Amino acid sequence: MSENSTSERSGTDGRGARPWGAGTATAVGSMPGGDAREAVKTVTGSLETFPHLPELPARGPGADMIGRTCGLLVEVYAHVEPSGWRVSDRPGRDTRRARAWLGEDLDALEEFTQGYAGPLKVSAVGPWTLAAALELRGGEAAVSDPGACRDLTASLAEGVRAHLADLRRRVPGAQPVLQLDEPSLTAVLQGRIKSASGYRTHPAVDRAVVEGALRTLVEAADGVPVVVHSCAPAVPFALLRRAGAAGISFDFSLLTEREEEAIGEAVEGGTTLFAGVVPGTDGRLSDPAGSVMGVRTLWRRLGLTPGTLAESVVVTPSCGLAGASPAYARSVLAHVVRAATSLADNPE
Repeated sequence: MSENSTSERSGTDGRGARPWGAGTATAVGSMPGGDAREAVKTVTGSLETFPHLPELPARGPGADMIGRTCGLLVEVYAHVEPSGWRVSDRPGRDTRRARAWLGEDLDALEEFTQGYAGPLKVSAVGPWTLAAALELRGGEAAVSDPGACRDLTASLAEGVRAHLADLRRRVPGAQPVLQLDEPSLTAVLQGRIKSASGYRTHPAVDRAVVEGALRTLVEAADGVPVVVHSCAPAVPFALLRRAGAAGISFDFSLLTEREEEAIGEAVEGGTTLFAGVVPGTDGRLSDPAGSVMGVRTLWRRLGLTPGTLAESVVVTPSCGLAGASPAYARSVLAHVVRAATSLADNPE
């Protein structure tokens, strides 16, 4: 690893020190069921060195990732329409429900992290997936309006600051990590977000504008490392690295040769890869070493030093676990921990 990349990994580039260690595993966010205490107990018990605040979308609107993030927004409100979440003039029942569920989840997290010290991840939908999903008053997605996108980004930045401050108050020993969920990011860049009628798509957003909004969120985190997650194909690794992402979380099975050069540059630049190597829905699990074999193979193909593998990769499921059975979700959390240990013990 070059001197430059070592400096970046220590956090001197302003993107925040990386609180996770070598051979670490975590999960993406969502869990099955609707019991906050049970979900947090499972996550903190299984992911002892890198837990996260679970999302429980099975509870309904307001517990989904868009609804939860709408509840974080400052001076921007939303309510549920049959077509999805839409901007409102004032906070209503849906906003209050989203905030109440987030408070319930944080109460459970506070209960099960007494005395904990280490990395602790919370999530919010990123500005571009939010703009693609949230409808303006006329029914079109916010991504269709550059001014609305700027307002959403500013509101989200304020909400993220408050969310991280609340986490620090509740879990004083935590080293916060912010995950921005951006599954629609590639579609925004490629102009594939459909209009309200469904007969056309909104124009692609300029890459510099996309990068700038993401950088605003990174700066709002104020030194807290930001991980950007996308379970879609064609993750824009270079753009996310330039925006200041400390980590990039992705479905490893969707990688193609087109992304390999950008991945190598990201690793050399100090960006951590959150490699989703275990399916998020019920199925047969391979042995843990087998789950990370593809990561080892990629490392060799890129000519990267094996000794940097365990410190450059965090092992995760491919996406959230909301669609899994509770038993499978528990098995996956245990599995990624063992897979990460395998990667550290035998990087070659």
